[in-house]
Amino acid sequence: QVQLVESGGGLVQPGGSLRLSCAASGSIFSINNMGWYRQAPGKQRELVALITSAGSTNYADSVKGRFTISRDNAKNTVYLQMNSLKSEDTAVYYCNADCWITQGISKMRRTYWGQGTQVTVSS
Repeated sequence: QVQLVESGGGLVQPGGSLRLSCAASGSIFSINNMGWYRQAPGKQRELVALITSAGSTNYADSVKGRFTISRDNAKNTVYLQMNSLKSEDTAVYYCNADCWITQGISKMRRTYWGQGTQVTVSS
């Protein structure tokens, strides 16, 4: 199986910055897209940013110009640099990975989620 371990959340003042990390480990053959999602209280989970294995990126309109997603394929790790944070960015942030995993001589495609990390933007 595959585990996604997130780190880097916390409390920050408006206008501040945080960097989230998510490391994938386990029976990974390769990882396709990796992404960050967030869920605020009373709201649905939404896509924040996505990055393909080739490095192409896609962002929610609400974070364009402020957040940057990147990945280190050698470390199976995805990052989210968040700058100019606003109170409306407060949420639990989840990483997501679309993986090819190995089971014996077989490969299977599975999607995995991290446990979530809280980001709170408040003065």
